[in-house]
Amino acid sequence: MVFTQTRSKRKATGGRYIASRKKKLYESGKSPTLTKLGKTKNKKEKTKGGNTKTRLLDSDMANVVDPKTKKASKAKIETVLESPANRHFVRRNIIVKGTIIQTDKGKAKVTSRPGQDGIINAVLVTEK
Repeated sequence: MVFTQTRSKRKATGGRYIASRKKKLYESGKSPTLTKLGKTKNKKEKTKGGNTKTRLLDSDMANVVDPKTKKASKAKIETVLESPANRHFVRRNIIVKGTIIQTDKGKAKVTSRPGQDGIINAVLVTEK
């Protein structure tokens, strides 16, 4: 599945735009990663300018920061509680930015973008 980042092939009226050229490589998009709950698995990808991007495919650990003590520690993720991106992500245990997760330290809100950053960082919302 390829997502393009270019203009639509159809006009607002429903008529077709005639392409003046083919798609360029930099205009090609990538399908979303949809990080799932499970044993940690990630994938490295080459990006523009010779850089790399780590995509997190599965993970069961998170770096959790306690806002009161300002200490960070690793915590095991038990389940996904809420997701602002899509209500069906909760049922499928998919972790994206803003997701509320249940950890062994308590409820935490994901502050990183796991599919882009390759890591799950979270802030503790309520303690156990």
